[in-house]
Amino acid sequence: MKRILITGATGQIGSELTITLRDIYGQSNIIAAGHKKEPSSELKEGGPFHFIDCQNFHSIEEIVKTYKIDTIFHLVSILSATAEKNPLLAWNVNIGSLINILEIARQYKCAVFNPSSIGAFGTTTPMDNTPQDTIQHPNTIYGITKVSGELLCDYYFQRFAVDTRGLRFPGLISYKTPPGGGTTDYAIEIFHDAIKNKSYSCYLKEDTYLDMMYMPDAIRSTIELMEADTARLQHRNAFNVTSMTVCPKDIAESIKLEISDFSMSYSIDPLRQAIADSWPNHIDDRAAIDEWGWEPQYDLQRMTRDMIFNIRKSLEQ
Repeated sequence: MKRILITGATGQIGSELTITLRDIYGQSNIIAAGHKKEPSSELKEGGPFHFIDCQNFHSIEEIVKTYKIDTIFHLVSILSATAEKNPLLAWNVNIGSLINILEIARQYKCAVFNPSSIGAFGTTTPMDNTPQDTIQHPNTIYGITKVSGELLCDYYFQRFAVDTRGLRFPGLISYKTPPGGGTTDYAIEIFHDAIKNKSYSCYLKEDTYLDMMYMPDAIRSTIELMEADTARLQHRNAFNVTSMTVCPKDIAESIKLEISDFSMSYSIDPLRQAIADSWPNHIDDRAAIDEWGWEPQYDLQRMTRDMIFNIRKSLEQ
């Protein structure tokens, strides 16, 4: 990777990935791109930034040609809960933009990172220790776009030798970027409400187990996969990865160890509960471990301490 384009750079993953990649590869070599959301001053002033529409082929092509891009991290996506409210928009954004990225990568010899999700699984998938290769039959439009994206990336690798790679991310937790319409957003909201109000009303049942990952692990796994020796990769799109398997009650209890008077109540959102119930309880990420050395650094309590410390710090500024 020498000249990198990050689409969706103002989103949850993109905003942090951009900064990390600029530290590694140099500010001028990382071109950040967003659509409508105004970037942070750190993102905008730290290197090249452009507003582009990834549903417009020429909008992307112009950036790739101008900067001689060799790697694209394509992070544009309508997330799960938001996607259910507008399925057509989710399809057009999630798949339409990916087709454009893959075609440009084919023409201009770029590598592509395209994230998938545990949402790519469904109710017929084994719920515990979900294998790397298994039934994928999601019942949400978000999941359908993720499975389609995995297959498209595999096709472009097999048919056109485009170096495509991806991860099936679990729920991602970050103190830097606010929630963006995902089913696992509670795992971010809970920390903010715990600090501000000492209480939180959760929209998922207390025993809804899902895989989660702290954002530093997510960023590191993304970069490590893209830097991995291609000869070692038996899989590409996309690797199961996880850091911890937790339910709302587990996170609440970890917070209580740091904020003793925190309390949690429940007000179940039927839509997001149904989505969560269709996802695995825990996925098997041995393929990522074996093929490129994946290893998480954060468990629940270490993440909780770091989240609380950094949110408090940001509130003091």
